[in-house]
Amino acid sequence: MKKVLEVKNICKTYQAQNGEIEALKNINFDVKEGEYISIIGPSGCGKSTLLSIISGLESKTSGEVYVDGEIGYMLQKDNLLEWRTIYRNVLLGLEIQKTNNQENKKYVEELLKKYGLYEFKDKYPKQLSGGMRQRVALIRTLAIRPKVLLLDEAFSALDYQTRLMVTEDIYKILKNENITAIMVTHDISEAISMSDRVIVLTHRPATVKQIHSIDFEMKNRTPLTCRENPKFSKYFNLMWKELDEKKH
Repeated sequence: MKKVLEVKNICKTYQAQNGEIEALKNINFDVKEGEYISIIGPSGCGKSTLLSIISGLESKTSGEVYVDGEIGYMLQKDNLLEWRTIYRNVLLGLEIQKTNNQENKKYVEELLKKYGLYEFKDKYPKQLSGGMRQRVALIRTLAIRPKVLLLDEAFSALDYQTRLMVTEDIYKILKNENITAIMVTHDISEAISMSDRVIVLTHRPATVKQIHSIDFEMKNRTPLTCRENPKFSKYFNLMWKELDEKKH
């Protein structure tokens, strides 16, 4: 599998009233096509900052990010526009990019049909459940045909049961569409159940403490089947211990 994203020696320093604050220090990793990567770390260590740097929304102090293709970004809130129908919400990214042509509209309709939302296309966001809204937000992002999808705590606004169902949905869609994903989460279980690899960051200034390859040795894995696997608790205990350690 070829690399679609490479992060090389990323550093981030903020100017504060009492001097400089070093947030990220020499972050290095790469992501292969079709991989699902999660980034976990102690609260306030700079996980979301790293994602913002990868997306180009935030500047880096030093280092390089190489991306092969378009990046899509999915945030904690679905940010659907309440006055637009589901169909018109999904077209929003294409309108912004001025690529709202017949070919792309057809692709959007195919996605809506494929993932059970076509019959709701003329409804408004407030008429949908939290889980369905999140699916709409994903399809809106997929409409621009990103090579890499960034997810920043994308499921944390949902209640636990809905969250489990949505992670199952989103995982299947991303694997079906062969989308490469990088997810920031504070939920270790979510990271393990969805990922091919999990990157563990240290306390600030964040460095890469460990990169775990997740292998449940099963065909057609899903987040729920992973949670039921005997290896799940071993991965969880290992990462929990790493997060609890103060440094490196």
